[in-house]
Amino acid sequence: MMNALSLFGTRLVHRASFRFSSLRELCHRSFNDGDKSDNGFHHIEDPLKKFCGYSDSEDVLDEKVNESRRPKGCFSARRPFLQTVRVDARNVLEILQQDGPGYDAKAALSELEIRVSGLLVREVLVGILRNLNFASKTRWAKLGYKFFVWSGQQEYYKHTANSYHLIMKIFAESEEYKAMWRLVDEMIENGFPSTARTFNILICTCGEAGLARKVVERFIKSKTFNYRPFKNSYNAILHSLLAINQYKLIEWVYQHMLAEGYSPDILTYNIAMCAKYRLGKLDQFHRLLDEMGRNGFSPDFHTYNILLHVLGKGDKPLAALNLLKHMKEVGLDPTVLHFTTLIDGLSRAGNLDACNYFFDEMKKTRCMPDVVCYTVMITGYAVAGELEKARDIFDEMTIRGHLPNVFTYNSMIRGLCIAGKFEEACSMLKEMESRGCNPNFVVYSTLVSNLRNAGKLSEAHEVIRYMVEKGQYAHLVSKIKGYKRC
Repeated sequence: MMNALSLFGTRLVHRASFRFSSLRELCHRSFNDGDKSDNGFHHIEDPLKKFCGYSDSEDVLDEKVNESRRPKGCFSARRPFLQTVRVDARNVLEILQQDGPGYDAKAALSELEIRVSGLLVREVLVGILRNLNFASKTRWAKLGYKFFVWSGQQEYYKHTANSYHLIMKIFAESEEYKAMWRLVDEMIENGFPSTARTFNILICTCGEAGLARKVVERFIKSKTFNYRPFKNSYNAILHSLLAINQYKLIEWVYQHMLAEGYSPDILTYNIAMCAKYRLGKLDQFHRLLDEMGRNGFSPDFHTYNILLHVLGKGDKPLAALNLLKHMKEVGLDPTVLHFTTLIDGLSRAGNLDACNYFFDEMKKTRCMPDVVCYTVMITGYAVAGELEKARDIFDEMTIRGHLPNVFTYNSMIRGLCIAGKFEEACSMLKEMESRGCNPNFVVYSTLVSNLRNAGKLSEAHEVIRYMVEKGQYAHLVSKIKGYKRC
């Protein structure tokens, strides 16, 4: 430990350049502690995954373009535009559901005389995505494509890249891989280059189907791949692979990138380091860290977050403290995410005293905890059976104006169950709803599983009945641990 601490001593502080070998040595012992778990790594990967976000909401922007082409008076001014679109979308979905032998859905759609717009197309396709299930996904995929073709033939409307992406997602969810690839070709033929968003949809689907390597090879060779907002196509590909945890494929793409003469940037290094860490290739992780320094790259926000995760999971609070000090000395103030990452790691290492120290330390530096940080602290104490401390932090959180989210409540419910306080746990389920926080399936599953494990079968079935009556997650009931249909 003293060796690790000395690396951030006086000599390092006064050096003009940052020494990556110091960071490597600081983390080395943490790696060798045998941290094979994925627990908590989302605090590292999620910020990287959100580095360049995607959204299908750009259809709304496309609507403004289409609106300028349309003659005035095409729709009633008595109802707000958005309400009109939603009503029209519901009518479209009802017609599509009736499609079958003897019923011409396209003719029925035309008889509606509705205004086809980018927003309407998006509402209908998103509605279809919500309707997909194991019993009807193929049928809904066909209905979605029928509407897609029909809407694309209407006057004053032209499909956008985002509408193509939505119908691709429908095919992806329906496992219609060949149809999805045909859509990519059609999109390109119609003048829309494949983008990082296109790749992301394909890789998320084909990765699960074992076809990820083929997708990557196609996009590497593609001349129509528009990889904005990334520096190059390789970063776009690496970023998408990180989103679906394809760590071995990240290694392959990284080596292919180097062989093609492309130089890594800080994003490339951070993603590659994540992959090496997850694969347990610690020496290669260290080499990448050193290579970053030799190539003139200083650690950024994400690099420090990775290193704090390593130190937290390795239960190295003093070394982490020195790293936080070093961050300030090089002009990068630690954020709430950095503290949360560290606290989460220390919590999983069982060092709640260190968690409490850094929790207080961040508030002293006016880096105020957010709902995620409070939830991490609550979870640590709840899992350790220190329910009163978890309650104190929960109360502090609400007093400071932070509304507990579904993860906060799940941690408290889990802690109450661990302490055998099942009535309070069930009451908290109702409390979260009264505060406008709807329980997700994990919350119900946590409560039911703990009730069953405690032999409280009737109470467990009462929670399941309540969940079903609320119209939520009925199709997932069989996945609850220990559930048996009565």
